[in-house]
Amino acid sequence: MRALGLLALVVALPVQAVEPQTDWDANLYAYAGHNQLRSDSVLNPDNRIAHLAKDSATLEVRLDLKLERDQLRLTLRPILLGRIEGDGHTGDADLSQWQLRLRASEDWDLAVGREVLNWGPAQFRSPSSPFYFDNGRGNPLRELTGVDTVKASWTPDLQTTLTLARVDDDAWLLKADRRGDDWALGLVAEKTPGQGVFLGGHGQYTLGDAWLVYAEAASSTRAHALQSNADASQPFALQDRSPRRVTTLVGAAYSFDDGQSLNLELLHDGHGYDADQTAAYFARAATAPALAGLALGHAPPLLGRDYIHLLWQSNLMQRDGYWRLMATHNLTDHGSELSGYAEREIDAATSLFVLGLVPMGDARQGFSSLLRYSVMAGIKHALP
Repeated sequence: MRALGLLALVVALPVQAVEPQTDWDANLYAYAGHNQLRSDSVLNPDNRIAHLAKDSATLEVRLDLKLERDQLRLTLRPILLGRIEGDGHTGDADLSQWQLRLRASEDWDLAVGREVLNWGPAQFRSPSSPFYFDNGRGNPLRELTGVDTVKASWTPDLQTTLTLARVDDDAWLLKADRRGDDWALGLVAEKTPGQGVFLGGHGQYTLGDAWLVYAEAASSTRAHALQSNADASQPFALQDRSPRRVTTLVGAAYSFDDGQSLNLELLHDGHGYDADQTAAYFARAATAPALAGLALGHAPPLLGRDYIHLLWQSNLMQRDGYWRLMATHNLTDHGSELSGYAEREIDAATSLFVLGLVPMGDARQGFSSLLRYSVMAGIKHALP
């Protein structure tokens, strides 16, 4: 990666002989999960395509390390993982995020590393991010892996930031952010070779103490597009590049006096299928099982075109625990998904948690095409 060359250059920069400041923390996660698979799945007959684990057990250590000296700051997030799935087991060590940052001047920051380029206020999905449409916020246990970046950020005042980044050695990203006392706005442009320019934006506005309204949008193409013809007798057509489509999300959040909050979001994804295309997609996969892998692997990230998402969560500042309940309805195929997460503190260092997901629908609806339900439970412990 070209970023390593810049890393060596930045490390070599002269700094004053000052003792570095260090900080670190680590958390141990131990959890088990069970997936109840659909026996009548059209897209994953007999689990031959997706190879989903029915039962799993995971031991995971997540560390956060920070070293700071003068204008340089190094942050690392290594993850050590061991997992048992069925009769097999795996082990892995991954540096999911890291960054070396130089405060070059009062206005300029230079950075190299691997980071999660995720922004915007949306909970269900993030249309304004070209890298993390699925932002992972529906699963508090999920750890997003960063993308390799080399970037420069200019902050001429407290309200404005302009960022230019090279991502994964082949994409360019330009992002502008503007903030006020009760509002924020971001604009995004990204170009990956072989794809059209991604144009996106996100904004939010606070109405008094209780209400937040927000929106995200993007115009983009995708590297691949599986065309589902309304005529189910016609085969799938895999295009190397999808037509340009617009994806939008609008939402509102209300905060109660006790700190609990309620979010309501509406998502329209132009890359998703309409009702006729969805029906033809499943009909074609059912009549030609050999195409199930193509259907599952190249379908849109969200199968339908329109969704409504509801989130109710406890006070994020509450010390002894946290919970969130989510309900999502696919307005295209009328399937739904219910999910919830709860975490309860045992002592200052240890918490128990449980995560559950229940799709509502049949084998030819997006949410319920693979699973009948999924559950995960475990323990989190802060290491000394």
